Parts: sequence; structure tokens; C-alpha cells
Amino acid sequence: MRKVILQEIVSVDGFAAGPQGELGFFDAVDDYSEVDQDNLRILAEVDTIVLGAETYRLFVEYWPTADDEPVAKSVNAIPKLVFSSTMDSAPWGRWPAARVVRGPATDEIAALKRKPGGDIMVWGSISLAQTLLQAGLVDEIQLRVCPVLLGRGRRLFDDAPAGLELIEAKPYRTGMVSLRYLRPGRD
Repeated sequence: MRKVILQEIVSVDGFAAGPQGELGFFDAVDDYSEVDQDNLRILAEVDTIVLGAETYRLFVEYWPTADDEPVAKSVNAIPKLVFSSTMDSAPWGRWPAARVVRGPATDEIAALKRKPGGDIMVWGSISLAQTLLQAGLVDEIQLRVCPVLLGRGRRLFDDAPAGLELIEAKPYRTGMVSLRYLRPGRD
């Protein structure tokens, strides 16, 4: 069965965004090159990227034209799903458009997991991530912890089930840390 990977950048105190959804804390790390190299390895096994509507809007403003970013070619080439109740289309610059899904994310992701294919990557999309976590559809959680304290903001884990198995903890030169966890019973 395909694996659903949730990858999120968070602050040391566990926030995935500031109080108004701002992501300026990402700038606490001035060099993502080591993270990019790890992501290239991970993306080699991914054949679907899943985004919520807000994250899609942020990503589409950047990735389709980010030619000097090491992961841009992979990010742009991998097929994408955008979960939205209001969008009709999700163009992706000169790359193939994302497919908009209006139905329940849990139904679509559960169906995708049963089909053959590569891993499914969920990026950002806090509300969508929380829904998938609560439904038990996330197999692996990858946190990229920025060396910054926000004090308040939007948490990724409000109601998520507890009990994770650490499979990797990796520090980077920049002070960022990568933490990878499996959900119990997943491998």
C-alpha cells in the first residue's frame, strides 16, 4: 500500500504558522540546501503531492518559476491534488495543472492509498493535514523544525492521536532539525 507522508516546517514550540497564518519564521533558516538534498531523495519515491487551497495559492506563486531551486523540477513535475470547495481549476504555470478535488479528502486519500503507486506527500495545508491525521490516513510525519520560537500561532497537532515511533533525527548546519516519525503499526 502507498504511504502518506505529512511534511511540515514548524517552530521549536510547535507552530506551523503565525497567528494570521504567516510563514515569515521560515526565514530563520538562511540556507535550505541540506534540506533540499534530503527532499530530492524523498521526492524520488513520491508520485502525488496533496495541497489545500491556501497552500496551493502560496505554492503556485513560487514553484512554477523557481528554476534555480534544486527541488523545483521535482515539485513541478509531480502530479498534484488540491482540495478545495471553491476552486474550479488549479493551473501550475507551464507545468500540468493540479487536479481539484471537491469531495471529502479522507475518501480521496483512502482510495489513493489502495491504488498502486508511489508515496503521497502532504505539504503545509494545516487543516487538511489535521483531517488526515485524525482519520488515521497519515503513515509518516516529517517535521522540519526551525530554530525559532513563535510563542503563538497555528499548531499542527491540536487533536492528533499520540504515540509515534522516531525513525530519524537529523540536525542541519543551520540549526534546523529534521524529525521523522512513523505512526504505530506503519512501516
